[in-house]
Amino acid sequence: MKQILPVADAAQVRRYARGLLRRHPGPLITTLSLHALAAVAGLATPRLLGDLVERIKEGTTRVSVDEIALAIAVFVVAQSVLVRFAAYASARLGERVLAELREDFVRRVLAVPVSTVERAGSGDLLTRTSRDVDALSHSVRFAVPETLTAIVTVFFTIGALVLVGPILALPCLIAVPILTVGARWYLRRAPAGYLRENAAFSDITDGLAETVDGARTVEALRLAERRVRRTDEDIANSYRAERYTLGLRTVWYPLTELAYIIPVVATVLIGGWFTIEGWVTLGQVTAATLYVQQLIDPLDRLLSWLDELQVGGASLARLLGVAEVPDDRRASGVEPDGGEIEAREVRYSYVDGREVLRGVDLTLVRGERVAVVGPSGAGKSTLARLLAGINAPDSGAVTAGGAPLVELPLDALRGQVALVTQEHHVFLGTLRDNVALARPDATDEQIRRALSAVDWPAELGLDTELGTGNHQLSPAQAQQVALARLVLADPHTLVLDEATSLLDPRAARHLERSLAAVLHGRTVVAVAHRLFSAHDADRVAVVEDGRITELGSHHDLVAEDGAYAALWRSWQS
Repeated sequence: MKQILPVADAAQVRRYARGLLRRHPGPLITTLSLHALAAVAGLATPRLLGDLVERIKEGTTRVSVDEIALAIAVFVVAQSVLVRFAAYASARLGERVLAELREDFVRRVLAVPVSTVERAGSGDLLTRTSRDVDALSHSVRFAVPETLTAIVTVFFTIGALVLVGPILALPCLIAVPILTVGARWYLRRAPAGYLRENAAFSDITDGLAETVDGARTVEALRLAERRVRRTDEDIANSYRAERYTLGLRTVWYPLTELAYIIPVVATVLIGGWFTIEGWVTLGQVTAATLYVQQLIDPLDRLLSWLDELQVGGASLARLLGVAEVPDDRRASGVEPDGGEIEAREVRYSYVDGREVLRGVDLTLVRGERVAVVGPSGAGKSTLARLLAGINAPDSGAVTAGGAPLVELPLDALRGQVALVTQEHHVFLGTLRDNVALARPDATDEQIRRALSAVDWPAELGLDTELGTGNHQLSPAQAQQVALARLVLADPHTLVLDEATSLLDPRAARHLERSLAAVLHGRTVVAVAHRLFSAHDADRVAVVEDGRITELGSHHDLVAEDGAYAALWRSWQS
C-alpha cells in the first residue's frame, strides 16, 4: 500500500504560526498599530453625524454644520492615509513571513528520505509543493492581514458603541448566540473537510502523473480504460469532498448574514423606544445605529476570511507534516574506515510476501569494476540502490568498512558511495551551478576537468544558462551533467544504474572508458543491459530471480557456458 505523507495536528500548526509571528515583533506591532489608528479614525464619522442630528433637532447654525462636515472630511482623509500605510505594512510583513515559510518548506522537503518519497508517490508531494503552497500564500498575503484588520476594527467599534451609550449596545447581543453556535458548528467540521479536499486532489494529481509517466506502458498493455476509471473515481472523490465543504459554507454564510441584519433592526427599534422613554437622545441612537451598521463590514470580512484561514490552515498542516516523516537512517556511531562495501544475506521486498532480492552476498574489492547484468525484473536496480545506501535491506546488511550504510549520516554516506541513474534533472542556472551541486566549493578548473572526463562539448561553456527558457540539453547531455557531478563528488565507490543508457552505444562505450580512466582506483558498480560494460569489467555478477547466480570475469563466465554466456551470445547476434 502506498504510504501517504503525514499531516501536522492543530497544536503544531498553532505553535508554528506563533513562532513565525514572534520572529517579527517590530513589524507586527507597527502593522497592528496602523490598523488600530485607521479604525479609530473611522469611528469619528458616526459620532459626528450623531452630534449633527442632535444639533439640528435642537437648532443649529450653518457654521456649526460646516465645522462638523469639515471634521468628517479630515477624519475620512486621515483614515484613508492610515489604511494605505497599514495595508503596505501588512503586505511587507506577509511577504516576509511567506518567504520564510517557503524556505522552511524547501528545507523540510529536501530532508525527506528518498525511499519515503518513492513509497508515497509523486502526487501527494506535488500537491503540497504546488496547490498547498499557493493556498497558504493566498492566506498569508490576504487572509491573515484582513483578519487582523477586522479584529482590530470590531474591537474598537464595539468600544465606541459602548461609549455612545452602554444601553444601546444591548441589541448587538442578539447576534452573539447565532454567531457563536454557527462558528462552533462550522469550525468543528471545516478543518477535516478541507484536509479531505486536499488529499482528494493529491490522488487526482498522483493518478494523472502515473498515467502520463507510464503512457507507453498503458498503451502497450491496453490499460487506458482502467486508467480512465481510476481518474473518474478520483474526480468523484474530489467532487464529494468539495461538495461537503461547499455544504458547510451554504449553511454558515446565510447564518452570518442573518446575524448581521438582526442587530441593526433591533438597534433602530429598541433605540426608538429608548428615545421615547427619554433614556437616550436621538443623536445617540443615530450614532449607535451607524456603529452597528459599521460592524457588518469587519465582521463579514472576519468570517469570510475565516473560511480562507481554514483552507490555509489545512495547507499549512500538510506542509508542516513533511517534517514529521521519520528518518530512515539510524545513526549507530560506527565510523566507516573507507574499506570494502559488502552485502551479506541481503533480502528486500517492496510488497510484503514478494521478495525482490533473496539472500544476496557480494563483496566489492577496492578499486575494481563490477558489472551487474541479468534479465529485466531480476532485481539489478534494487541491488544497486541497496549498495548505494538508498534503501535498507529487510534482513542482512550492507556495510562500508564495517559500518552499515543506512546508519551513516547522509554527508558521510555520500563520501563513501554515490548513485547515478538514468533519471536526471537539470536545474535552472548556469552549467557551472548544475555541476557544482556535488561540491559547492569546487573551482572552475575542477569543474572543467569533471566535464572533460564525460566528453562535454567545448562550445557549451560554464556560463551557459540551462533550464526552462534557456539552453535545452538533450537527454544524453543531461546524463553527462549528472556523471560530471559524480566525478566532482569523488566518492570512493560509484554505482551506475544504466547511467549511459540515453547515449548511443558507440558514445556510451567511449564515455565509460573515459570515466574508467578518470575514476581509476575507485570502485565502480555498473548495472547495464549493454554487455560491453560487462566485457570491460573486472567481474560480472549475474542476477536472476533476486539472486546472484554467477560471479566472475567475463572470460571465465563465457567459458562456463551458463546464463551469462547465453546473454553474451544473444547480445552478439
